[in-house]
Amino acid sequence: ASRVQRPEHCRGGTHPYDAVQHVEARELKVTLWYPTEQRDGQRSPYMTAKEAELLLKGSGISTAPYDTLSRTRTNAVKNADPSGRKLPLVVLSPGFTKPMSTLTSLAEELASRGYVVAGIDHTHESYATTLSDGRVAECLACDSDTDPGSHAALVQGRAADVSFVLDQLTSEWDGHDLIDRTRIAMVGQSIGGAGAVAAMVKDPRIRAGIDMDGTTYARIPKSGLSRPFMFLGSHKHVPGGRDNSWDRDWKLLTGWKRWLVLSDAEHQSFTDIPLLADVLGIEPLPGMMPAARGAELTRTYVAAFLDQHLKSRRQPLLDKPTSRYPEVEFCPATCGQS
Repeated sequence: ASRVQRPEHCRGGTHPYDAVQHVEARELKVTLWYPTEQRDGQRSPYMTAKEAELLLKGSGISTAPYDTLSRTRTNAVKNADPSGRKLPLVVLSPGFTKPMSTLTSLAEELASRGYVVAGIDHTHESYATTLSDGRVAECLACDSDTDPGSHAALVQGRAADVSFVLDQLTSEWDGHDLIDRTRIAMVGQSIGGAGAVAAMVKDPRIRAGIDMDGTTYARIPKSGLSRPFMFLGSHKHVPGGRDNSWDRDWKLLTGWKRWLVLSDAEHQSFTDIPLLADVLGIEPLPGMMPAARGAELTRTYVAAFLDQHLKSRRQPLLDKPTSRYPEVEFCPATCGQS
């Protein structure tokens, strides 16, 4: 099926993070990708011109024109007619300072496999978010990144955002028949992955979750988390590595669980950023896996997890290492400090 997207905007209450508490009503931009048979139509831009400009400026990228990413087209057809109904829903949450569009290739892949994908732009936590009336919300939280406790507060805020979005998407609206409210998962990168943990602890509607290379600032209760969960990380997340939050939380995951590490991956390997490096004039980090390979591994293992836990299709790929993907290490048993 083709991949498509449709932006939806919804208003919620105030955000628990101090940096944005003065905002009277928190407005979220949620982009939906879903299967369609429609092949003609306007392909969606990767992001708006202002979003592209502020992202490159905020990231310190001066090697490409500021409109480079707004001139880039995705595989999605805007506002296409959906095919299918009662499809499983996957919520995506991006990393800190990053817009949802940096997970576009993963969203499109999942939509092509029969999922509805709801990508959340967490307002005021990325360099730019274009709202429904054209206003551009800039990052209020970015300067507070080093404040003690800021990350824990951010992930709790993301959990609140996710629950609010699920309330809206599972209520009566024009597209509610598209979503099976009993089959919901969440996938996040970096602090979005930490948000997946926090959201699952808070909201039992989320049946399964994946943290892609995110330190888990949210604590799992001592009683544990019994729903399926997968850690998918870079070399810094091997057992006993620089970040010990996965070691801590692994013991508290009491249901189906996997801890996978991609050798030669780096933090952004799970996003579109390496795929965009050429057009942005960014040199790849030495020794890192090729961008296309990182994207392939991410899509393959995320889709396998979701197929197993939302579609009840057993995936032998998740049982043990395979020569087809030798970069994928199964932890903690078969990997260690690298």
